[in-house]
Amino acid sequence: MPARLSLTALLALLLFPLDLPAQDRAQDTALERLDTGDASRGWEAVGRLDIGGRAFCTGALVAPDLVLTAAHCLYQRDTGTRIDPETIQFLAGMRNGRASAYRQVRRAVTHPDYVYADAVSTERVRNDLALLELYQPIRNTEVTPFQTDMRPSAGDKVAIVSYAFDRSEAPSLQEICDVIARQRGILVTSCDVDYGSSGAPIFSFASGVPRIVSVVSAKAEVGGARVALGTALEEPLAVLKAELAAGQGYGLPEAPRANRITVGNERRDIGAKFIRPPG
Repeated sequence: MPARLSLTALLALLLFPLDLPAQDRAQDTALERLDTGDASRGWEAVGRLDIGGRAFCTGALVAPDLVLTAAHCLYQRDTGTRIDPETIQFLAGMRNGRASAYRQVRRAVTHPDYVYADAVSTERVRNDLALLELYQPIRNTEVTPFQTDMRPSAGDKVAIVSYAFDRSEAPSLQEICDVIARQRGILVTSCDVDYGSSGAPIFSFASGVPRIVSVVSAKAEVGGARVALGTALEEPLAVLKAELAAGQGYGLPEAPRANRITVGNERRDIGAKFIRPPG
């Protein structure tokens, strides 16, 4: 069983130092709402994951029939059970009540080393990754799955596209945010995330096109600085694909507790857990 760390202890291991220089923070761009066809063009493979009609996370298509998201989106707090994948719907490019494609989830697999528990640890965040297999692939010329890439280094610029509780009807793009640190398989960024952003793809433009380099696991606020914690990607994603190929999926052991926000902005007992340490 991996050791459990408080978020304060976790961040103490990760951030060197916590606060970015003011000029670096000032380079972060504001969120841009992608609520028109022109604004959202090229981002249609990012979608909202509606879970049981009560809550949501963010996910991104990485193959015509595979959606990448955060593992903790698949667990329910009050019972500690995994959520039935068949109650999850992926709405690709959903904006203003319409999506480019609608698909039900057939099967879900989380990283085998992921432990879903209240205590925050490097192990939990590092492996907070899941793949959702759709009943039918999305073969829509408007929706092109994203490729993935190696995680960036500290000081690099990244972008994020996400839904959140106060912008659940259309995704928002933050075109530039900073990688503050990368250690122990966790990416720490200055990206602007909130409830519902769990599972949102973090992009690098190093190759000239957006490629997913991490997935949002949690947000935190320490010493007045807001940070977003992202999962590892390269090795864990390969493990997830192997698990799917081997026929693994829903039915893995139950696990305790999480917390989530609902589509109607009402807190529920399933979903993303964003933590703020004392002090």
